[in-house]
Amino acid sequence: MIGDMLSKIREDKKISKTTLAQSTNINVGHLTHIEKGERNPSHKALKGLCEALDVPYQPLMYTYDKKLTEEQLGYNIVNHIKYDSIPMLDNISGFAKCPQEMGSASICLKVQDESMSPKFEKDSYVFIEFNSPLNNKDFGLFEYKDEIIIRKFIVRKNDLVLRAEKDDIQDIVITPDDNFYIIGKVLGKLEN
Repeated sequence: MIGDMLSKIREDKKISKTTLAQSTNINVGHLTHIEKGERNPSHKALKGLCEALDVPYQPLMYTYDKKLTEEQLGYNIVNHIKYDSIPMLDNISGFAKCPQEMGSASICLKVQDESMSPKFEKDSYVFIEFNSPLNNKDFGLFEYKDEIIIRKFIVRKNDLVLRAEKDDIQDIVITPDDNFYIIGKVLGKLEN
């Protein structure tokens, strides 16, 4: 996934492989292997690539060891990952013991509303893995129209849907014009 992200960023910024290779002292051939997902850059090389592309390092680091499935490639996941932004937090209320089965979690986030009850009740906490590719029916944390929400991610033949657990909340059908980003995957709930 990291190669796909680097390729997208380079293309978004209209930087040629040759120019990027020259500014990072990475051979064009090696850069091509990285972008095709045939090799991973070293952490030092990734930091250099991020500097040359003028993007923060950590959002790309979250994609480092992720592999994309055909389904994820089909819905163009790389178009829905924010590579130039990091989450803003209003407060840190403490630390949660991270169970081994959720060891890839980035944060433990408080659920803000009842939309996902009974699966994730308001004021409970969920473990989030940043910039993780989602499969059909995974739960995720999303930015949709400048709002941060937790929803079930549904992949249909012709569209993507964000679904609440509460029946009285309408599905959000994602259109190509929507401002929609995957912040991360919900790995599970904090058990008290």
